[in-house]
Amino acid sequence: MFERGKKGERALLVLPHARGGGDAEADAREFEELARSAGAEVLERVGARVDTPNPRFYIGSGKADELKTLIAALDADLVLVDHALSPVQERNLEAHLGVRVVDRAGLILDIFAQRARSHEGKLEVELAQLKHLATRLVRGWTHLERQRGGIGMRGPGETQLETDRRLLGERVKQLQRRLEKVRTQRGQQRRARLDGGVLRVALVGYTNAGKSTLFNALTRAEVYTANKLFATLDPTVRRIDDLSCGPLVLADTVGFVRKLPHDLVAAFRATLSEARDADLLLHVTDAADTEREQHIKVVNEVLEEIGAGAVPQLQVMNKIDLLEQRPSLDRDGAGDAQRVWLAAACGSGLDLLRSALGERLGGVRVRGELHLDAAAGRLHARLKTLGALVSEEFDDRGWHLRIDAPRSVLEPLRAHAGAALNALLGPLP
Repeated sequence: MFERGKKGERALLVLPHARGGGDAEADAREFEELARSAGAEVLERVGARVDTPNPRFYIGSGKADELKTLIAALDADLVLVDHALSPVQERNLEAHLGVRVVDRAGLILDIFAQRARSHEGKLEVELAQLKHLATRLVRGWTHLERQRGGIGMRGPGETQLETDRRLLGERVKQLQRRLEKVRTQRGQQRRARLDGGVLRVALVGYTNAGKSTLFNALTRAEVYTANKLFATLDPTVRRIDDLSCGPLVLADTVGFVRKLPHDLVAAFRATLSEARDADLLLHVTDAADTEREQHIKVVNEVLEEIGAGAVPQLQVMNKIDLLEQRPSLDRDGAGDAQRVWLAAACGSGLDLLRSALGERLGGVRVRGELHLDAAAGRLHARLKTLGALVSEEFDDRGWHLRIDAPRSVLEPLRAHAGAALNALLGPLP
């Protein structure tokens, strides 16, 4: 049985494709970029026509023999397969080729493990890795099959494989408990932002579209940026105060990619929940990418999957400096801002984006004068807690208030509000 080596950076890429399977070259380029982002030295791409998967190798046995010859010729020590492999297929390929084999999910997990920085991100990555590994323990290494024995090793007869499986299960349960605690704390922080009445905007987009660069440009933060896939994973939130719509909090989120494994989408609930709770999504796209329309489609599909498909979007076409294009703002037939063309890296067009944000979010705020009589102390206190008061005066007739708050914050007060607040809110939207 093949013993896995410690190397694994000189890689052959195996690119399975079916007849009429779409743009194979675009998929190949993205997978190669994933491999390089993980730190692999890509030696060669190998296409593999797969109309009916081979139960043993997924690819055909003839292609497996071709790979074995190529591995010896190029001195490769890793094979990366752009498809999900079953545990049996992965083990069979490793035994046949004599090198380590990693499928698409394993490769993305490896990148996530390198990029995660926060405590929560590291926990989520480890949990996803262990769940991925759990199905690959059986006969993965020959020593796991052997009964433990010898001086100091005799026991109840449990094999090393069974011990590892039990320990892995215990670690998964421990991680799940720790993650639940962290998520509870993050949920409390998010609820505090919601109760504070501040508008929420989330950056979403295909990986490497420039979201973190735009985030830094808008908030003057110092989030890590690089020209590689999944450069940042951990959710980052900053406040912006200098917009015409009032203050808002902007959240950066993990980038999306084709065929992102569902387990990984589920694992990164923390960063994706920022998109679900947002009042507006800034959908960032690399305007210079020839595959940009396909990338937009992939992002929208993932947003639907996580329950954020109905959140309003403002399209941001980034990197126009690569197209030698000037910043501009596109509007729909009703005159509403729909798309901003800019270059976040050099700050070109940011003023248009700030203006568009003010327009799109200004309509969801309620501003005006409000009079409450002295008996409405509870409503006054609630408005103050929500941060809805710009100013207030009190005399013998009650409170004279100036209101400025998101409609979404004030609407829940309708049932307990007086006629004055309901008049200010207007008819139900």
